[in-house]
Amino acid sequence: MAAEPVAASDPALRRPSAVFLGLLVLCGLGGWLVWTGSGDVRIGVFIFVVAGWLVSLCLHEYAHARAAFQAGDSSVAAKGYLTLNPLKYSDAGLSIALPVLFVLLGGIGFPGGAVWVDRSRIRGRLRHSLVSAAGPLVNVALSVALLLAISRVDYGSDAHFGFWAALAFLAYLQVTASLLNLLPVPGLDGFGILEPWLPRPVVRAAGQVAGVGFFVLFGVLLIPSVNAAFFGVIDGVIDAFGVPSDLVHIGDALFRFWAS
Repeated sequence: MAAEPVAASDPALRRPSAVFLGLLVLCGLGGWLVWTGSGDVRIGVFIFVVAGWLVSLCLHEYAHARAAFQAGDSSVAAKGYLTLNPLKYSDAGLSIALPVLFVLLGGIGFPGGAVWVDRSRIRGRLRHSLVSAAGPLVNVALSVALLLAISRVDYGSDAHFGFWAALAFLAYLQVTASLLNLLPVPGLDGFGILEPWLPRPVVRAAGQVAGVGFFVLFGVLLIPSVNAAFFGVIDGVIDAFGVPSDLVHIGDALFRFWAS
């Protein structure tokens, strides 16, 4: 344990990894293909959205780790969480593979797992809440930034309509991820924000179901009335920025071309 502070102070452990930089390049390539109309636009949209979604997942998990590091958990640096390398996550399957699978199958920005934070090193309930809130706040910030960018473009007459449709779909994924992750469901960040302020018996009971909370939420969203209400809120948020849902649907159709 004595060697950990030295390891955590290594600048290489806080430098963006080659994997993350590669995802940025791939996202830029996909965007360029769509913007210029090179090749099949659907392939460009697919590359752009998947790579962009992966970048946002990396930023989400980085925000958790960075907040934990600032709050006193130096172990996140030693684990490589501050390099934005998704392969360093405690469970890359939950943090990366599962969210990408949901996007591919249903066009839904489902949140994934998280980096492992040593909560025993963090003092103060507010700091614990901020560590949990940091990830979803990244998705909120990305949602606002993307929607504002799209709202300022006359995409109806723009020669790069396909690009704006892809960007609208990517923004939609960020909005769904934001709202889903902020729900007070055990195992998700929304519950993590509240957890430090709840009675210990409630926390212990929630811990018993935290491992399946994600799947219970998915099952509940399959209920037609719940599904309609939730996605009605999503559409309302997007519409509030002046971005029509039709643009999102076009982006979704271009992305999941095999489902059309």
